Amino acid sequence: MITQITQHTPISYQRNNLSDDTLLKLYKAMLTPRMIEEKMLILLRQGKISKWFSGIGQEAISVGVTSVLNKEEYILPMHRNLGVFTTREIPLHRLFSQWQGKANGFTKGRDRSFHFGTQDYNIVGMISHLGPQFGLADGIALGNLLKKNKQVCAVFTGDGGTSEGDIHEALNVASVWNLPVLFCIENNGYGLSTPVNEQFNCEHLADRGMGYGMEAHIIDGNNIIDVYTKIEAIVADMRENPRPVLIEFKTFRMRGHEEASGTKYVPQDLMDAWATKDPITNFKTFLEKEGVLNDTLHTEISAAIKEQIDANLKLAFDEPAIEVNLSVELNDVFKSFNYQDIKPVKSTKNIRLVDAISEGLYQSMEKHNDLVIMGQDIAEYGGVFKITDGFIEAFGKDRVRNTPICESAIVSAAYGLSVNGIKSVMEMQFADFVSSGFNPIVNLLAKSHYRWGQNADVVVRMPCGAGVGAGPFHSQTNEAWFTTVPGLKVVYPAFPVDAKGLLATAINDPNPVLFFEHKALYRSIYQDVPTDYYTLPFGKASLLKEGNDVTIITFGAGVHWALETLANNPEISADLIDLRSLVPLDETAIFNSVRKTGKAIILQEDSEFGGFGSDLSALLMENCFEALDAPVKRVSSLATPIPFLPSLEQQYLPKNRFESALKELLAY
Repeated sequence: MITQITQHTPISYQRNNLSDDTLLKLYKAMLTPRMIEEKMLILLRQGKISKWFSGIGQEAISVGVTSVLNKEEYILPMHRNLGVFTTREIPLHRLFSQWQGKANGFTKGRDRSFHFGTQDYNIVGMISHLGPQFGLADGIALGNLLKKNKQVCAVFTGDGGTSEGDIHEALNVASVWNLPVLFCIENNGYGLSTPVNEQFNCEHLADRGMGYGMEAHIIDGNNIIDVYTKIEAIVADMRENPRPVLIEFKTFRMRGHEEASGTKYVPQDLMDAWATKDPITNFKTFLEKEGVLNDTLHTEISAAIKEQIDANLKLAFDEPAIEVNLSVELNDVFKSFNYQDIKPVKSTKNIRLVDAISEGLYQSMEKHNDLVIMGQDIAEYGGVFKITDGFIEAFGKDRVRNTPICESAIVSAAYGLSVNGIKSVMEMQFADFVSSGFNPIVNLLAKSHYRWGQNADVVVRMPCGAGVGAGPFHSQTNEAWFTTVPGLKVVYPAFPVDAKGLLATAINDPNPVLFFEHKALYRSIYQDVPTDYYTLPFGKASLLKEGNDVTIITFGAGVHWALETLANNPEISADLIDLRSLVPLDETAIFNSVRKTGKAIILQEDSEFGGFGSDLSALLMENCFEALDAPVKRVSSLATPIPFLPSLEQQYLPKNRFESALKELLAY
């Protein structure tokens, strides 16, 4: 139900049978972040902290919502929600250490202010891209549904963030899947300096709930009793009747977006009107009228909070600066993974690459009984390549989930599942479509463990590649988009045996893995594949041919083009290396081979400039220069989008140019 509120008059409270203890507890909970902020603003002017995003005037929202939720229920706050952190009773010295970049913070000095999370307090901090937070909340809530734990997840954003596509995607997914998410929009009048009338054209942001088929409410965000009692009733019902609920909290930002921004763009009469609705001074007056609070008690409460702030600030200031340690930085990019080498039995079956992937995925679903697969058309239809055909009958719709067309929200939801302790595999219908989910892959999945120690236990399957007449939007092999991003593993098998074993490892690995599957190889490449479950290690290239004259380095379809070329030219003595995984990369195998042969040629399907082969070439020049008898050669596709017409596509691909390039290198 959407109700109108009066915005510019002092707050009128209805006690709603709340006890004196509850009222006083809410007052203390609001006063604490207010007093911390006032101290931080002083420290900011003194240059003792670097940046501050003020939530002054919005304390009732953070405190009210957090006070209602159980401590095991996740909250996803933004940078104006200090009250979430203090109400969850995070030790203040750890918060202060975080803001100063000290080791007792939550990010080891790697991220600032409120850009952090902590599993100890079931808080997942924000990223500056804002929108993916809602999809992340979807994933956590999906995990709660699968666990049947009757828990709710609350996520915050501001009025500005609601314009992002990720927000719309996540709201739609939550509605379609009936996820118990409390979507909290703090409508505080401005997105940095842009007023709400320049951000959206509906009367209320809560009006959007109707479009998603979602329950929505407007609550006076400055009235702590309204926030607390209304959210308490909504959340209690959500636990018993899981569903998403959209809340628009009407409030105002009394200071700049961050302190350097100022508020000159805000009309003074608007600022004055909202000053009359300060959530703390109004509530203090109400409590005094109710006989719950007096000057003496207020002085005692304020003094106790001040003492706590000062004592914890001293702890943080006295804490030594972080000592720079290169190995620590590098080792924290990924969560450690103790690979288990599981050998297959002798039984094999001659199957295609597509069958091996399907079989590996099926057996992983059996091994991990909570593993979730998500993607477009993967359930009853079995996926566009039929890899998940029959999965719905074996594992049910809870674990094999059709998704709306919303790559970004589903990647974020996969991350949310990982936060909630559940593995997932997300299928990009085509690798090309990953551009619509690029942000959460490179800014959530990749950075998560390095930023705050939270791994992203997600595999993104990437059907890729040309050679099937699919044209510019369904044919890219875009591995180089991700090999440049620290925190992602990139795997690219060329054979059925490798695909099955490497996929099992990818799912076992607690880190994010981009798993590339070449569409042209799906039904053209057969191999005798072990019938039972087994694993293969990442970072271990396969030496397919041995020779002395040249090293051929390739992956994906390039492996088969190289094999065909060598078969047609038996006089060429070459090491043929199938990389299999690009990150991690088997540098040892590559360098040893090139130092032996003295010549190297890199074959890739991607276009040349900026492709993975360019970095590989640079590595060879830096590490094998003295052993080289010729420049490292790259053979790649044309610098055009991928054409549809077969004759144009064949011209585009490097297959027919590889043989002449190889012979040219040998003759150097």
